[in-house]
Amino acid sequence: MVKENQLKLHNSLTGQKETFEPINLDNVGMYVCGPTVYSNVHLGNVRTFMSFDMIYRYLKFLGYKVRYVRNITDAGHLTDDGNVENDRFVKQSKLEKLEPMEIVQKYTVDFHKVLEKFNLLPPTIEPTATGHILEQITLTEKLINLGLAYEVNGSVYFDVEAYNKKGLNYGELSNRNIEELINNTRDLDGQGEKKNPVDFALWKNASPAHIMRWSSPWGEGFPGWHLECTVMSTKYLGDFFDIHGGGMDLKFPHHECEIAQAKGCNGHEPVKYWMHANMLTMNGQRMSKSTGNYILPMQLVNGENDFFEKPFHPSVVRFCFLQAHYRSVLDISNDAMLASEKGYNRLMEAIKTLDGLTTSATSSVNIQDWVNKLYAAMDDDFNTPILIAHLFDGVKMINSIKDGSETITASDLELVETTIKGFVFEVLGLQAAEEANANTEKLDGVIKMLIDMRLQARADKNWALSDQIRDQLAELGIQLKDGKDGTTYTF
Repeated sequence: MVKENQLKLHNSLTGQKETFEPINLDNVGMYVCGPTVYSNVHLGNVRTFMSFDMIYRYLKFLGYKVRYVRNITDAGHLTDDGNVENDRFVKQSKLEKLEPMEIVQKYTVDFHKVLEKFNLLPPTIEPTATGHILEQITLTEKLINLGLAYEVNGSVYFDVEAYNKKGLNYGELSNRNIEELINNTRDLDGQGEKKNPVDFALWKNASPAHIMRWSSPWGEGFPGWHLECTVMSTKYLGDFFDIHGGGMDLKFPHHECEIAQAKGCNGHEPVKYWMHANMLTMNGQRMSKSTGNYILPMQLVNGENDFFEKPFHPSVVRFCFLQAHYRSVLDISNDAMLASEKGYNRLMEAIKTLDGLTTSATSSVNIQDWVNKLYAAMDDDFNTPILIAHLFDGVKMINSIKDGSETITASDLELVETTIKGFVFEVLGLQAAEEANANTEKLDGVIKMLIDMRLQARADKNWALSDQIRDQLAELGIQLKDGKDGTTYTF
């Protein structure tokens, strides 16, 4: 049964906080745009997926039955509608000398490993673009028949002006004026084969050299990037569902195009609440490979980087990320991570203290008021920084009970324990201190012991044993790196 709460969330479509009222009582349909699996998942992407993991967790915590759909983009992600050579999968497959689907498999596995490391719950459905080619073709045909798309040289484009002439308002999510978009873009890009430069690809004709290709009524080709999410979200959640989420960078053009495709086909809004998570910066600057201000998620965990003085456990990283509101820009730095580690340890130490507290006949603290504040924080657009501040009020309260300056009854102590553990472990998704610290230290000790054994084997010229240790660790996902300063390892 769903807890009766006044949950409010920020709807990007209206720009307002709105009371959350699911379309179907006690059931929630949520779609989040997943990764494009042509490279390792970025740390900023992890923050986005962690934000929606927190939202998913809280909805479940309240008692909702949630169908959470997060897709895998494994085809058709063009950086430029006009140039099929900008297909990211094709470019990466040439770079790594692998088949495109080998690229997909390699980085899908990496994506899942990283998210599991940071304790993200898997979605209930994780569909792929290549698994829904027929549905994308069908949707494209429907848009053509409705006069909202047109074919040119084997490619099909969505006709934005035709859409707007029906009063459907392309640009409503990002508050962009279609006439300004057309005028500002025409001089820069030229018309090409599109009627207007703001038109976007539904299906692209594949050149003879293009590897990823499927048969269609318009010849061999591949789907445009925006089409898959409309197809998969409506297939698994219906043509009107509760929540659609993603990074702020997807608001335009991706989510704008999704709305246009769905409204064009069905004549109404596809989503009740649009939600967007903000970006991640490091040391006050945007993270970018080109500037060198860049770090992979696992490099933050294993310490293999030049930005942070030590490795940080995934739960410490998670705690750091959730100290900022999901709609705020989050900046990470060495000092911020060290402070988060201290705060995380304080929180976990307080939870461990609960078992040893002495109860009294009366409580000198108002536990229900504290519990209400925790729910109120999360009910205010999933305000995790306020939630964490109230959790630390609970830490002070626990420590005061421990030193005897406050008292608590047995029933109130039980309420404190179930509540704080519920919000810390179930909602925030943190792991217990003994899991986060002791297990890491034990594993580090075992690996270092094996590294020492391998070094001794090499000194004894026992190359077979040396290679065996290295290869068996590699099979477990642990890579040894020999350098001038000794042997290190990464996951």
